[in-house]
Amino acid sequence: MAKHEIIPCERCNTPIECKANSYTKCQCSVIQLDLNEVQYISELYDGCLCAKCLFELQQEYRADVTS
Repeated sequence: MAKHEIIPCERCNTPIECKANSYTKCQCSVIQLDLNEVQYISELYDGCLCAKCLFELQQEYRADVTS
């Protein structure tokens, strides 16, 4: 079994284990984003983000929408 690649989170540089070929087991899959949140984040970043950053960006988006 091949190991997954360790890459830095594009936002905070925390090392994360990329499991793009096994998405449901990836740490980023714990954050459930709706289509608008995905679009918002994809406009800011191109690469992988850690779950913590995804959550923070989701909260940032939701705060912007409600204000």
